[in-house]
Amino acid sequence: MKKVFVIIPIFFLILITSLIKNSTKKIEEDIFVLNENILKLNIQLDDLKLEYDYLGSSEKLMDYQKLYFENKLDKKEIDKIKSVDFSEERIVINETLISKSDE
Repeated sequence: MKKVFVIIPIFFLILITSLIKNSTKKIEEDIFVLNENILKLNIQLDDLKLEYDYLGSSEKLMDYQKLYFENKLDKKEIDKIKSVDFSEERIVINETLISKSDE
C-alpha cells in the first residue's frame, strides 16, 4: 500500500511536468513567430523611414540633385520613359504604360 502512495504522486508529477513542458514549447514557438514578424516589420519601417526622409518631396530631390549630381541629371517627360527586359536571351525595350486612377 505504501508503494501505491509513492507511485501515484510520482506519476502525477511526471504527467504535470510533461503538460507544462508541452505548453511552454508552444508558447516559445509563438514568441519566435511573433519576433520574426516584428523583425520583418521593423525592416520595412526602416525602409519606409529612409524613403520618407530622403525622397519625401520633389523639392528635396531637386536639392539632392544639386548637392550630389550637379548638372549630371536631365529631366525627362514621363511619356518618354521605357523599360528594359533582360529575362530572355534578347533585350526587349517596352513602352511604359501610365494610367491615371480616380482617387
